[in-house]
Amino acid sequence: MLPVTADDHLSGPVDRAPLADGPVAVLTNPTAGRGRCRALLPRLLDGLAAAGRPVRLLQAASPAEAEAACRAAVTDGVGALVAIGGDGTIHQALQAVAGTDVPFGPIPAGTGNDFALDTGFPADPLAAADVVAAALRDGRRHTVDLARMSGADGAERWYGAVLAAGFDAIVNERANRMRWPRGPRRYDLAIVVELARLRPRRYTMRLDGVPHEVDAVLVAVGNCPTYGGGMRICPDADPTDGLLDVVVAGRVDRRTLIRVKPRIYQGTHVSHPLVRSYRARTVELAAEGITTYADGERSLGLPVTISAVPGAVRLLR
Repeated sequence: MLPVTADDHLSGPVDRAPLADGPVAVLTNPTAGRGRCRALLPRLLDGLAAAGRPVRLLQAASPAEAEAACRAAVTDGVGALVAIGGDGTIHQALQAVAGTDVPFGPIPAGTGNDFALDTGFPADPLAAADVVAAALRDGRRHTVDLARMSGADGAERWYGAVLAAGFDAIVNERANRMRWPRGPRRYDLAIVVELARLRPRRYTMRLDGVPHEVDAVLVAVGNCPTYGGGMRICPDADPTDGLLDVVVAGRVDRRTLIRVKPRIYQGTHVSHPLVRSYRARTVELAAEGITTYADGERSLGLPVTISAVPGAVRLLR
């Protein structure tokens, strides 16, 4: 386990090499950004086509189909994979390109775009498409780390931004079970319900083999600093350092949690006396009754082992 120190370089090593033959496969979520993605899609595809390579739009009607389409495209030998949407769309594409030589272009067009922004892409989707097209033309790639999760049953998942394994994951789980109300109010109601039920849980952690037992209401494991659309939950995380940042909020009561939560947007919550930060290459995490959420997507149940994988993805930037 290593001490936490601030580190601001997020660019990653750069390499230049001709791209493999094959089209640029594009995964998109038309509903991302409350329909913004659908309206911009023709212009985004034109921007990518300006790189001089054929562009192939992948067809998918569900997250599972999207992930399968990306895996098939990589297996078929595409020259690159581009994902247009929010963190969920990018998360699905990462499952296919992680650990391969296929370069990847995340274009932020959703309500939460944490991975793309934290790895240096412009917030404007059209500007990001121009960056990806220029990298395609120049054969330019920046390598950054990803986190690889392994479950007790042998299941594996990758993520780029943050794994939530506490109060935030419990709220997501409740919101996903609810059928009413629709939209953001459902998440707000889930927060109210879970705040009323808030209690610390016993977590067992091993950080690079060093055991820790903590009572906590929130545990986040970050490859990047932000989640939830810009909340700097792991403010010092750097996706090029080969390490994971672990932020733990201990025996926090409801009033304290409500008071501290706004500080997460600036990352100043880590100075609270009940919040502790760690840094490790491998994190083993266990607790009863927790389903994790990675990049905002429902993922594996605890226990899990999370490993930082240096240079696991080559970004078109």
